[in-house]
Amino acid sequence: MLTRRLALLAPLAILLVGAAPAKKRPPVQRPAVPAYAKPSTAPLPDKVRIAMTTDAGPIVVEVDVKRAPASASNFVRYAETKRFDGTVFYRAMHLKWGEQPNGLIQAGTRGDPRRNLPPIAHEPTDQTGILHKAGTLSMARYAPGTATGDFSIMVSDQPGLDAQPDATDPEAKAGYAAFGQVIEGMDVVKAIFAAPISETEGEGIMRGQILARPVRIITARRLPDTIPALAPTP
Repeated sequence: MLTRRLALLAPLAILLVGAAPAKKRPPVQRPAVPAYAKPSTAPLPDKVRIAMTTDAGPIVVEVDVKRAPASASNFVRYAETKRFDGTVFYRAMHLKWGEQPNGLIQAGTRGDPRRNLPPIAHEPTDQTGILHKAGTLSMARYAPGTATGDFSIMVSDQPGLDAQPDATDPEAKAGYAAFGQVIEGMDVVKAIFAAPISETEGEGIMRGQILARPVRIITARRLPDTIPALAPTP
């Protein structure tokens, strides 16, 4: 049980490749990115749908602005300003216990300062009521309150990521901020999860979790808030 707890305490942390290198490396040459629009501050409806077009297929998610306003609004603002365009799903965390497949996939800006918006407040699951079930979206972070533009999608239920109010460990007590759900495209999520893993990429907990060929998010776009009613059949 201790091994499982240690594996789950920081599965969504943005432990980037090269974040704490053992030796000096040449600077990463990042591709050019466009100038991004300033995020809107307009109020959002209780729920917003975002369609992600990826190299592996489409994924449609619904974020819960009413229950997780900081996390959900943040995700929408990244999509609205096209900051997710050209980013990738880069991580698949496979857990060896329980019913298989068991784990999550992770995507986002990977700490790119040119894409990132300011960090957001942490919204623990014991306050939002949104639990880490299969298909749930959750914010990646270091310490609570540091989440920016990285997120994970649960491939299976992950109750170990929910807030544990009675825990003595601060990480377990805080848990991670769940804020939405996949409503279409879980087959794509599982295909990304099943993609080959690099034998050399990743350091520390990330070793053995980096996709050999990251899956690109081509676009992420907000969908209309209402679906037009079908015309009556004559």
